[in-house]
Amino acid sequence: MNKKQPFYITTPIYYPSGHMHIGHSYCTVLADTIARYKKARGFDVLFITGTDEHGQKIERIAKQNNMNPKEYVDEIVKDTKELWSLFNIDYDIFIRTTDAKHIVAVQRIFNKLYEQGDIYKGEYSGLYCTPCETFFTERQLHEGNCPDCGRDVEVTKEESYFFRLSAYRDRILEYMESNEGFLIPGTRKNEMINNFLKQGLEDLAVTRTSVDWGIEVSFDPKHKIYVWIDALSNYISALGYLSDDDSIYKKYWPCDLHLVGKEIVRFHAIIWPAILMALGEELPKTVCGHGWLIIDGNKMSKSRGNVIDPAVLVKRYTTDAVRYFLLRELSFGKDGNFTNEALIKRINSDLANDLGNLVSRTTGMIIKYFNYTLIDARERTEFDEDLIRLAINTSLKVEEHMDILAFNDALIAIWDLITKTNKYADLNEPWMLVKDASKKARLAQVLHVMCEVIRIVSILIEPFMPNTPTQIYEQLNIERGEKTDWDAAKIFFMLPHTIKVSKSSVLFPRIDMEKELVELAHIQQDKDILKDELISIEDFSKLSLRIGFIKEAQEIKKSKKLLRLKVDIGTQERQIVSGIALKYSPDELVGKRVIVLLNLMPVKLCGELSEGMILAASDGDELALLTVDKDIKYGAKVR
Repeated sequence: MNKKQPFYITTPIYYPSGHMHIGHSYCTVLADTIARYKKARGFDVLFITGTDEHGQKIERIAKQNNMNPKEYVDEIVKDTKELWSLFNIDYDIFIRTTDAKHIVAVQRIFNKLYEQGDIYKGEYSGLYCTPCETFFTERQLHEGNCPDCGRDVEVTKEESYFFRLSAYRDRILEYMESNEGFLIPGTRKNEMINNFLKQGLEDLAVTRTSVDWGIEVSFDPKHKIYVWIDALSNYISALGYLSDDDSIYKKYWPCDLHLVGKEIVRFHAIIWPAILMALGEELPKTVCGHGWLIIDGNKMSKSRGNVIDPAVLVKRYTTDAVRYFLLRELSFGKDGNFTNEALIKRINSDLANDLGNLVSRTTGMIIKYFNYTLIDARERTEFDEDLIRLAINTSLKVEEHMDILAFNDALIAIWDLITKTNKYADLNEPWMLVKDASKKARLAQVLHVMCEVIRIVSILIEPFMPNTPTQIYEQLNIERGEKTDWDAAKIFFMLPHTIKVSKSSVLFPRIDMEKELVELAHIQQDKDILKDELISIEDFSKLSLRIGFIKEAQEIKKSKKLLRLKVDIGTQERQIVSGIALKYSPDELVGKRVIVLLNLMPVKLCGELSEGMILAASDGDELALLTVDKDIKYGAKVR
């Protein structure tokens, strides 16, 4: 490998129409992990992310909030940067499409395309999805609605400038078919070829006159440049393209990897290459379309009400735990199902039981058996050879997987080493060796081997979990340097002859699954419903609060805290799981008239579906159900 070889990676610049959810975080965590891995391997990495801030949707939302668009996006950008900091995202450039240098670059790009005849003036009449900022033809609609978000589209007719996208169809098709690694995974490539390129491309409307919030066409100011021309150009405007100093552009372009969600692959694999071809510039080396985080069979989306707040998860479980879950649980390129239960299982099994246990048992035995300082016993023996060989070879496996973006396979390889090291400890039984003074050297040897594996594991997990290695190094008193460089993971016995360990807190404490699921459900309910800030009567009217009659109440075998209730709300019955078993017995609940929140997103608690919430008040350990004091019909609305 050529050391300090440039490597340029981007994520899409996010559309700031509201707060970020865990689905947005997934893409940026992927990109950050690749960037950290490449840096560890010696590449000169440039990692860019940012925000796409123009368009009709932003204009409308800002107006609804009695703000001008720039004030609105400034607040969202602040939240986005805070979230990236929380996730330890180490980007090099954060670009905003409201940045002055970006605006100038976009205008120059537009002018160049116009002057050479790739953009022409005409009239657009067609269908437009405002939330997606996308034009569609009739045949592209799904049951008359936007094929991406499912919302209504608007019939739009206005003067517009057009980009000659159709003129580049054959070149793009030929390029995509002849360049195996240009668009990955293969399913995305097949979709672009069969569903778009072979169906033919229409010229693309690239300006609007009905939108004020956008970049002006410099020679025709009533026209605002269409958001996708604007947004896509960030990948080169951030590098100084068409500026007085384009040295960064010359160094890093073409981009090594555009990492995007599958819903915007066609913009990056068809429209963006056409623009670059028209400009006479090289195409990105690889466009990769990752899958979605799925909840109950649907893409995570604010409009569906199924978003998960990443800040809540990070603050409860640590940045590294959430990053690990996202990278380990999902097979890259495919959709993956997100549940709180799956997250907690991963934390308990992989992080607490495997990695955390390996570190704590190793340091604990050194503290107990050698009074914090492990004596010299470094030598390779036939009893240790299999584990040592596996440890040295694991870094090679990780590299093979990471070079094809197989994040979860890379982590599986690392955890195989962790599992076998825990098994190595069980087979060698240090707790038995310590009882025989003649076996003290062997005891020290076993612990040395375990410490070396922990050092190697710490190096390999750093791109995925950037905080945890530092905590481990502190426990083993390892200073960052040649012992922690990437290539040091291929060398065994690099630690000092004597190892002095430090006592520290548990890396990943085990989580009480049952208790935690209830807590998370309450947090989500509080976040969605019982907010402390002032709300309007319109906001309150969105809550469907009804009088319910508890017909049945049963214990749940897997839980001491949960009860399964069957509640009659007049027109139907609902199953509701409530964490009140420690305060109410099933018998005393049957027959009570309670207040039920109906339009709450269903959740599963201990495998039981809960379709609503029984309202209760709490004061410390005290809990009281909210009931009604008169015989009022079931299903009556609470106003």
